[in-house]
Amino acid sequence: MGKYTGKLEEIKRLIGRLQKEEADQISAFHNFMTAVEKPGRLDAKHKELINVALAVAAQCEWCIALHVKGALDAGADRKEILDAAMQAVLMHGGPALMYMTPVVEALDEFSS
Repeated sequence: MGKYTGKLEEIKRLIGRLQKEEADQISAFHNFMTAVEKPGRLDAKHKELINVALAVAAQCEWCIALHVKGALDAGADRKEILDAAMQAVLMHGGPALMYMTPVVEALDEFSS
C-alpha cells in the first residue's frame, strides 16, 4: 500500500470510529458534505479541483490524498490538478509550495 492510499485508509478508519463515538455529529457532517459535493452549478471535477487547492492551502496531507484521488476519479488530469494546486501557492506562498510535494507524490501513486 502506498503512502497516500494509506492516508485514505486512515480517513476511513477515523470516520468509522467517529461514527460509533460521535454518530450525530458525523452524520450531520456527512449529510452536509454530500449536499455540497453534489454536482450543481459546478461539476464534480471542478469542485474536486477547488478542493485540491484548498487542501494545499490548509496543509492537510489527508485532504490532499482524498481530493487528488477524487479529482482523478472525476476526470481531471495531472496538469489540471497541478494547476489547481498552484493557485494555493499563489495565495499562500512558500509553505503552500512545499505541500506540492504530497500533491505530486499522490498523483504519481494514484496514476500508476
